Amino acid sequence: MMPAVFIAGTDTGIGKTHAACTLLHALRAAGHDACGMKPVASGCVETPHGLRNDDALALQAASSAPAPYALINPVALRDPLSPHLAAAHDGVEISLAPMRVAFDQLRASHRCVVVEGVGGWLVPLAPGLFAADIAMQWQLPVILVVGLRLGCLNHALLSARAIVADGCRLLGWIGNRVDPAMDAVEENLETLDELLPAPCLDVLPHGVAPAQAASRLAAALAALD
Repeated sequence: MMPAVFIAGTDTGIGKTHAACTLLHALRAAGHDACGMKPVASGCVETPHGLRNDDALALQAASSAPAPYALINPVALRDPLSPHLAAAHDGVEISLAPMRVAFDQLRASHRCVVVEGVGGWLVPLAPGLFAADIAMQWQLPVILVVGLRLGCLNHALLSARAIVADGCRLLGWIGNRVDPAMDAVEENLETLDELLPAPCLDVLPHGVAPAQAASRLAAALAALD
């Protein structure tokens, strides 16, 4: 398994965290020491321990060992907005440097770090800085999470095109059944399989916890290796 991987999504709210947690459980089942990371998270809530984000906490819980929250989510923002707007509301400007320090510390203590992006590939973080820059600057291979719902074909193909055009390696994609009532699911999956320039690693069923959904993904990762 590669030492780190970036989890991108076709949009916000399509299950990047669910897929990342499933991947963490799959890696752990295969005997790998794996840790999740959410470099930037908006929509954090104030707690006695500081700002906390549900997605980052889920990644922390799914990891092999509980890394400090500040390493898993070094940039925690209050408002549930695009990160550049949430950061402006908090009076801060996002930069890659503190995220990289946290990433390097996680890499030093774990076999693999699963880095979850924020929003879609081109969500702005700061002037001239996008979510994609995390994967690009850190030279991370990418797994694209496709939220299976109406419109997913266009979103998936545009995202994949942007990932490849930005010089990143697209390892594969994971379908996530965010809409259990979606019509023509199998036909859409066949279209994605035909048109996306990377293999399907798994299709995650609706309403199944990451620990229970990890077995097939573990097999796909073994084949990928």
